[in-house]
Amino acid sequence: MRSHQQIGAGLPASGTDPTLGVPTMKPQQTEAVLAENPPALPRRHRRNVGRLIVLAGLLLSLLAPTAHADKLLVFAAASLKPALDTVITSSQARAIADIKVSYAASSQLARQIEHDAPAALFISADPDWMDEVERDGKLIAGSRSDLLGNALVLIAPKNSTTTLTIAPGFDLAGALGADGRLAIGEPNSVPAGKYAKAALSDLGVWKTVESRLVPSVHVRAALSFVARDETPLGIVYRSDAVSENEVRVVDTFPASSHPPIVYPVALLKAGDNVAGRQFLELLHSAQAATIFVRFGFDRR
Repeated sequence: MRSHQQIGAGLPASGTDPTLGVPTMKPQQTEAVLAENPPALPRRHRRNVGRLIVLAGLLLSLLAPTAHADKLLVFAAASLKPALDTVITSSQARAIADIKVSYAASSQLARQIEHDAPAALFISADPDWMDEVERDGKLIAGSRSDLLGNALVLIAPKNSTTTLTIAPGFDLAGALGADGRLAIGEPNSVPAGKYAKAALSDLGVWKTVESRLVPSVHVRAALSFVARDETPLGIVYRSDAVSENEVRVVDTFPASSHPPIVYPVALLKAGDNVAGRQFLELLHSAQAATIFVRFGFDRR
């Protein structure tokens, strides 16, 4: 039979019933041993603790969306930046959420959405890229609508004296001068570039300037080339020209020379939340329409 000392010494290592060793030790010794080796909970208590942990996890998972509901990511065509920045700073928008907007060419945004980027809304500068996202099953059914319209304009630097009337066969190449280039959005992917190519082709002058383009990653980049006087002319949306003091409109392309410029908007499955739906309502409101029209857009 082991001594009391042996029994007490074996408690921490063996995990035997603590009550066996308590009577043989001084109170101070007992407290030290228990502090280092707390007694195991009875099995029924362990089951209760386990249930509480699972319940706590479920509660946290339910609360998680609420904790992030005040954050909202919007994907928007670059040409919307000045107007949409104004909309999201309004008191109505701030009451909905902390809204962050990622601006880029509609083509770039569509590719990110196809890879499940966590945006709640997508505003495209043309229907084609929205169509592609919809075909890929990324939109919330029934949420798509046409938000805005726009016009296509020929611009020049503010101090330029160039005059030109847009009409079939107009001398755009001559207006560029001997070495000048034409700034437009990339004509095969960027909506503004696609509209520009369509208009110039319809008017019979595309071939005369096709080799003299400065294709840009989005329309705001094309605007910048002209604003910095790096190109003598550029083709952008009317809303871009309105927002930039360093350029002037030379003339507006006939609406019949290109497909209608339409900005569709829709909710996305990957980032769907209540704030996104509320912001979509705000975008269609009279208050937002006033801002968009002020920045050169047409209300749809």
